Amino acid sequence: MKIFFLFTFSTFFWSPFEQAAASVHYDKILTHSRIRARDQGQNVCALQQVMGTKKKYFSTCRNWYQGAICGKKATVLYECCPGYMKMDGMRGCPAVAPIDHVYGTLGIVGATSTQQYSDISKLREELEGRGSFTFFAPSSEAWEQLDSEIHRNLIDNVNIELYNALHHHMVNKRMLTKDLKNGMTLVSMYNDQKLLINHYPNGVVTVNCARVIYGNQIATNGVVHVIDRVLTAVGNTIQDFIEVEDDLSSLRAAAITSDVLDILGKPGHYTLFAPTNEAFERLPRGLLERIMGDKVASEALVKFHILNTLQCSEAITGGAAYETLEGNTVEVGCDGESLTVNGVKMVKRKDIVTSNGVIHLIDEVLIPDSAKQVIELGGAQQTTFTDLMIQLGLASSLRPEGQYTLLVPLNGAFSDDTLRMDQRRLKTILQNHIINVKVGLNELYNGQELETIGGKLLRVFLYRTAVCIENSCMVRGSKEGRNGFIHILRQIINPAEKTLHEMLRNDKRFSVFLSLVKAADLDDVLSQPGKWTLFVPTNDAFKSLTDDDKDILIRDKNALRNILLYHLTQGVFIGSGFEPGVTNILKTIQGGKLYLKTVNDTLLVNELKSRESDLMATNGVIHVIDKLLYPADLPVGNDQLLTILKKLIKYIQIKFVRGSAFKEIPLTFYKPIIKTYTKIIDGRPVEVTEKKVTEERIIQGPEIKYTRITAGGSDNEEKLKKLLEDEVTKVTKFIEGDGHLLEDEEIKRLLQGEAPVRKEQPTRRTQGGTARRRTRLAYP
Repeated sequence: MKIFFLFTFSTFFWSPFEQAAASVHYDKILTHSRIRARDQGQNVCALQQVMGTKKKYFSTCRNWYQGAICGKKATVLYECCPGYMKMDGMRGCPAVAPIDHVYGTLGIVGATSTQQYSDISKLREELEGRGSFTFFAPSSEAWEQLDSEIHRNLIDNVNIELYNALHHHMVNKRMLTKDLKNGMTLVSMYNDQKLLINHYPNGVVTVNCARVIYGNQIATNGVVHVIDRVLTAVGNTIQDFIEVEDDLSSLRAAAITSDVLDILGKPGHYTLFAPTNEAFERLPRGLLERIMGDKVASEALVKFHILNTLQCSEAITGGAAYETLEGNTVEVGCDGESLTVNGVKMVKRKDIVTSNGVIHLIDEVLIPDSAKQVIELGGAQQTTFTDLMIQLGLASSLRPEGQYTLLVPLNGAFSDDTLRMDQRRLKTILQNHIINVKVGLNELYNGQELETIGGKLLRVFLYRTAVCIENSCMVRGSKEGRNGFIHILRQIINPAEKTLHEMLRNDKRFSVFLSLVKAADLDDVLSQPGKWTLFVPTNDAFKSLTDDDKDILIRDKNALRNILLYHLTQGVFIGSGFEPGVTNILKTIQGGKLYLKTVNDTLLVNELKSRESDLMATNGVIHVIDKLLYPADLPVGNDQLLTILKKLIKYIQIKFVRGSAFKEIPLTFYKPIIKTYTKIIDGRPVEVTEKKVTEERIIQGPEIKYTRITAGGSDNEEKLKKLLEDEVTKVTKFIEGDGHLLEDEEIKRLLQGEAPVRKEQPTRRTQGGTARRRTRLAYP
C-alpha cells in the first residue's frame, strides 16, 4: 500500500527535482506492474490490452482500476518483465534473458522485421560490432502499418533508403528510459536528424511521438527499445508547415491577422490543434467576420488552439485538462483510436511532428469564451434565457463594444406560467438580469448592490460556499466573454419591492403573527431599512390560540418579545446559500440560537420544514414556517403562559421553572432612519435632518422615567414653546450613542424652522434602586 501511495504522489506532485523525477516515470509504472502481478511469480508484469486491438500498456492506477483505456475495455495480460524469460516447468519468469549484441537482441525482443531489414540493408555488421548504440526498433506490426508506398520505396532501395531509415532510428550512445528526459532532443545517426523525446507522468515514453512499448533490453553494445511505429523525419517548424499546407489557409490568415504565426516559428514544445479550411467554412459568416475584425478576439481564437506542452496522441490514455496559450484550458482525451477535444471526436490526422512541436488536424474551430460576445456564453442549460433575449430584442441591444454582466437562470427556473406571461412583463423580468457593467465572480462582495438596466438594485449575499443575488444563488459556470461576464443562477431573480412589514401586512397567511408584532411594538423594526432574516409562522401555527390566550400573551410584553425576536436574526440568509446537509447556527435577536440546514433543497429550521423560503424584502428575507419557534433552553415561570405555549408548541418539551421571568429586550438593536430635506423657513431654504428613533430604557432602580420628543404639526408650536419655557431646563440628548447636555437656547436653535416638538413624560415604576434616564430626540 505504501508503494501505491508513493507512486501516486510522485505522479501528481513534482518535487524540486522535477527533471530527475520526470525521467523515471516509465520505471515506476513498470514497478507498479510487477506489484500487480506478484501472485503470478517472480519477474512477471501485469499489462492491459485494449480489446479488439494489439495495443498493450503498463497502466496507471486510474486506468487499472477503471479496467479501461481511452474509454475501451481492457483485459489483463501477464508477461515476463523486460529482461527476463520463462523456464520450462517453473513458475513466473525466473531466468534472465541472454545478453547479445544489438542485432541479436532485436530477435530476443521480437522485432524480427527490423532485424530482417537490418540484415538486407547491410546494417547487421554495424549492429554486431563495437560501439554503444540505442536502437528505437519498430515492432513487426509497426512495419505493417507503414504507408504502403513508403514501405515499397524502402524495400526497393535497401542499400540507401532502407539503410538511412534504420540509421534514423539509432543514437550513437546508450540511453535507458531513465536517461530519456521529457523535452530532450537526441541526434540520430542519419544526417544528424532530430529525435524528440517525451517522457510523460503516466509512464509513456515517445520518440517523435512513437511510443516505447518494450524498453531497456540491454545489449552488449547498447540497448534496444521497441516502438509502435516507424519514425519519419522531423519537418521544420509548425509555422513552416502552416505556410505550405493548402488545407490550412484559413488558419494561416487568422494567425497572420492576430500576429500569432511568428510564435509558432520559435523554438518550443507546442501542440497545435489546427482547424482545416472546412472547419472554418462551417462557422456562421457573421461570427467569423466579427472575430477576425477584432484583433483581441482573433488572437484569443488562434491561441486557444495551442498548448505550451507537446502532447503526442499515444501518450493520451484518458482525459486531462491542458492550458492553452490563450490562458483557458481544453480537455484532451481519447475514445478508442480517436483523440477528443472537449469531449468531441474532431481529430482528422494525428502526430504531425515538427522541430518545435506536434500538429493534430481537427475539423472544428475551437472558440474560446474570451472571443465570444456575452450572449454567446450560455450553454445547453441556459438556452431558455438566451432564446428569450433574442425573441424580445434584448440580445441585439448588447453592443459588442459595451460591458455587461448577465445573470442567467437555468432552463428549469422558467415555469410554464412564466413563459406564458405578457411579453412586456417578461421583458421586464429579463431586464432585471442584465447589469450594465462587467462584474466578475471575484469582484462580488457581501452587501454589494448591482443596478440592472431595468433600474432595479440587486443585493449580493456572500456565504461560505455560495454567492447569491437576491433570492437566487449561483451554480458553477461563470464565464468571461469579450464584452461581459455571465453568471449562472438557480432561480429567476425576484427584486425586493416591499419591506418585511409590508409583506406581512399584504399576506393574509401572516395576520396573527403581524398582530402579535404590533402588540409587541416591533412594527418599526420590520419597517425600517436593515438586513434581517425573519422566520414567519402562518396562521395555522396559531389555530389552537383562543382570544383569551392571545390577551394573556399580549399582556406579558417581555414574554411576547422574547418569543417573536427568537424568529428574527441579524443578516440576510438565503435558504439555498446554506451548505447542503450541514448545520448552520444563527444567533437570534432574542439571544437564543436557531439551527438551520438544507436537505433535498428544503430548508429546515430547528428540524421544522420551511414551507416557502426566500421571500425577499427590501430590508431582509422571509422564510415561511407552519409552527411557532421557541428556544428549548428558555424556561417559563408562569402557569398560564406555560399552558398557552404547550398548545402552540408540541415538537419540544418546554422547561418550567417557577418564578423565572423573561428578560427585557430594549429596542436598541436596530438603527434609525435618517432623512435629509430642505425646508423654507422665513423665506430661506434650510436643510433639515429627520431622525426617527426609539427610546432606550436602562433599568437600575424602582422608577423609570423617560422623555420622548417627537415631531408634531404646526398647530402645536405654541404648546411647545410654553413647555420649553415653563418646564424644560435641560434635556439629555442621545443620538448615535453620543450623549451630552443641551441648554435651553441650544434646544430652541436646534428646533428652529423644524416641525414643532412636544414633550411626553409617562412614568412607570418597578422594583429596585434608582433609575438612570436616557432620552433620544425623535423626529418622525
